Amino acid sequence: MLKAILFDFDGTLADSKETFLSAYNELAQRHDYKKVTVEALDTLKSCSMRERCAMLGIPFHKIPFLVGEFSKRYQNSLTNIPLMVGVREMLGELSAAGYALAILSSNEEKNIRVFLKNHGLDCFSTVMCSKKLFAKDRLIRKYLKQNCLTPSQVVYIGDEERDILASRKSGIRVIWAAWGFDGIENVRKAGPDFIANHPEEVAPLVSEL
Repeated sequence: MLKAILFDFDGTLADSKETFLSAYNELAQRHDYKKVTVEALDTLKSCSMRERCAMLGIPFHKIPFLVGEFSKRYQNSLTNIPLMVGVREMLGELSAAGYALAILSSNEEKNIRVFLKNHGLDCFSTVMCSKKLFAKDRLIRKYLKQNCLTPSQVVYIGDEERDILASRKSGIRVIWAAWGFDGIENVRKAGPDFIANHPEEVAPLVSEL
């Protein structure tokens, strides 16, 4: 029986595409990386993280060192980041159904809590974060242990390939949020268990798990 639903943050709950784009381009100008246009996003959506770095001239090993600088620029735009369309209604349905809701993200906890406060959302019992982009599987296992849950009692909802891979590694089911950043070409290889094209499809889907 499903008891908890775990969410990615950026691209799944928060419509932070424009903020990411602006923050990245400021960082790119400083470090002489290739800037990204709105038009180029469609191409990047179908690429893996390593492929994106190669296209933009970013040494992959430098990603962890750029996260802190990126986060500071991101923080300056927090008040301008909207919820994804339909997410508020989705969260209301899931909370009313009695599921425990949590956010597991590579963003910073303080950013997420400010965002939740700005949007009047108090439905999440847990917010867990890691500065490591590829450590969500550790967060998932930590959440399971802290809440005495088995993998079959939890599902993760995220929009990126790495969300799917982390869920696979942790042994939990995963729903790809198709309204987010990664394109189907990239995600198909990772093999999500389920696909939700819009937030309104999530509640009916999880009710059958």
